[in-house]
Amino acid sequence: MEENKIEKVLRILEEEIIAAEGCTEPIALSYVAAKARKILGKIPTKVNVFLSGNIIKNVKSVLIPSSNGMVGIEAAIAMGLIAGDDEKELMVISNVNQDDLVAVQNYLDKKIIKTSLEPGDIKLYIRLEISEGSDEVVLEIKHTHTNITKITKNGKILLEQVCNDGDFNSSLTDRKVLSVKFIYDLAKNIDIDLIRPIFKKVITYNSAIAEEGLKGKYGVNIGKMILDNIEKGIYGNDIRNKAASYASAGSDARMSGCALPVMTTSGSGNQGMTASLPIIKFAAEKNLSEEELIRGLFVSHLTTIHVKTNVGRLSAYCGAICAAAGVAASLTYLHGGSYEMVCDAITNILGNLSGVICDGAKASCAMKISSGIYSAFDATMLALHKDVLKSGDGIIGVDIEETIKNVGELAQNGMKTTDTKILEIMTK
Repeated sequence: MEENKIEKVLRILEEEIIAAEGCTEPIALSYVAAKARKILGKIPTKVNVFLSGNIIKNVKSVLIPSSNGMVGIEAAIAMGLIAGDDEKELMVISNVNQDDLVAVQNYLDKKIIKTSLEPGDIKLYIRLEISEGSDEVVLEIKHTHTNITKITKNGKILLEQVCNDGDFNSSLTDRKVLSVKFIYDLAKNIDIDLIRPIFKKVITYNSAIAEEGLKGKYGVNIGKMILDNIEKGIYGNDIRNKAASYASAGSDARMSGCALPVMTTSGSGNQGMTASLPIIKFAAEKNLSEEELIRGLFVSHLTTIHVKTNVGRLSAYCGAICAAAGVAASLTYLHGGSYEMVCDAITNILGNLSGVICDGAKASCAMKISSGIYSAFDATMLALHKDVLKSGDGIIGVDIEETIKNVGELAQNGMKTTDTKILEIMTK
């Protein structure tokens, strides 16, 4: 294995698997606000924010952590302006206290923050224009949640980063190194010490929020409901149900404002939890070693990243399905499945659930995650029995890489109108 390819993979993991408190879209708004306020040097009296439709969609209904139940764009911006620490990036509001919240509410009561839809094809776009007196700061983010592309103060350019607007990965390590074959082979051979630290954090952080989701009353509480019905004997006491319960419980908590941090994948905490928690539960139930678990997580996360790279950072295609494809790949790998079987498992799930829409971040994300986990187990078992959807069955291509590309075409081009209509429905 070429050393530079391994180095690229490690950089990709560092870029994609990061800690975040709360749903990444409102937290990105808080980050932008905190960064802009620091540059301005004072609290602004005028705030205009310009957002892509997908940002609006993903902020509209999700609870902001550490906010006493606040929801929405204005609240996320105000939290960052008044109490955010931009040095913490996606943990920007992790140290907010009750005094801060009083100040945030007082600021919101002034109705200073004005929001507008930014036209264009960039799915993740934020521009914040703030001013106080004669001082003004403009800060822009494109494509990824902390990718600042431009900063100006009083008309003077402080930062300007060239960014290919047609490629959301333009600011990141080249993803062309990734393929299912490469991921499968590398999972078997990579030095475990190179990847242990990042996946130990994944295990610690994501398990903690899943446990919290199983204890409390969050959202629709589907994770706890599944577990309760296992205990009542209505659902079977099997790994499939336990894995679905565990993963969706984490999302229940996170979408309902739980302040525990999550290790994200491809810019999403829901994807990070989906890619990790079923594998963590499976490994525990099967008494797998720590090394087996970490290699399984490696397969799941890199497969998720590979599929999501084709789909795009934000779209009308549910990102949890990308992560469920990663789970199917990992489960097949952990069962000792061949490369061909791993391909078949991914094919089965993409052929099954690629019509699931993303209609914003909110409580129903947990339900979509549970559906994805159930499907991942089905896709795996079919693949292990050498049963797979055939080329020409709908969007299924001649091989796994063509199928993944087809899914990307569906998400980025075929679902453009769907994305627009979803936003219209959500904001009417």
